[in-house]
Amino acid sequence: MNNKFDALKDDDSGDHDQNEENSTQKDGEKEKNDRDKPQSISKRKAVVPGPAEHPLQYNYTFWYSRRTPGRPTSSQSYEQNIKQIGTFASVEQFWRFYSHMVRPGDLTGHSDFHLFKEGIKPMWEDDANKNGGKWIIRLRKGLASRCWENLILAMLGEQFMVGEEICGAVVSVRFQEDIISIWNKTASDQATTARIRDTLRRVLNLPPNTIMEYKTHTDSIKAWEEFHGLVNSGGR
Repeated sequence: MNNKFDALKDDDSGDHDQNEENSTQKDGEKEKNDRDKPQSISKRKAVVPGPAEHPLQYNYTFWYSRRTPGRPTSSQSYEQNIKQIGTFASVEQFWRFYSHMVRPGDLTGHSDFHLFKEGIKPMWEDDANKNGGKWIIRLRKGLASRCWENLILAMLGEQFMVGEEICGAVVSVRFQEDIISIWNKTASDQATTARIRDTLRRVLNLPPNTIMEYKTHTDSIKAWEEFHGLVNSGGR
């Protein structure tokens, strides 16, 4: 998987071209892109809800990443490996993207979907994330697709009721298990992290004995540096 379309179903890889450098695109695909606006992404044009569409409280961006397990990852190479799928501003635009995306349960290898508020990169070092953390839930195989859909619908629907604290969510497909997480801005705000935890349990319908771990991004960075024997680096 070498580009951002690998996470999209084969029959629609032309519908979500957010990159103007693809000048060799077929005319038919270009026409479809033109018809699909305003979901089309442009650095010069803000993404806004279309006429009669239902706006979300925040714009969100889908990202996709895939890497070879065991290969050392620097902050720079990690950032280069994250591919932006596209940004949306309404319920309808979300479903246009989501309906064409491969479900997490159908992904292979070491793959991740990220859904973050527009302007926030899915990286520990981003200004919106650096003082925050994430709730982590490890899932047995077969649950990722349902849990991911429930999680992101709850996030888009503002069900967590923690103001602007939510930054985004990640589903990580691994060989033995899958992992979902939700990131927030302020790791030290225990009331907020507790509310996020309780809402997660409800929207994901988790059994009472489900193990949930909260990890600050500062601790994640330290653990990564210790594991790789590096200092002053990011990574995953």
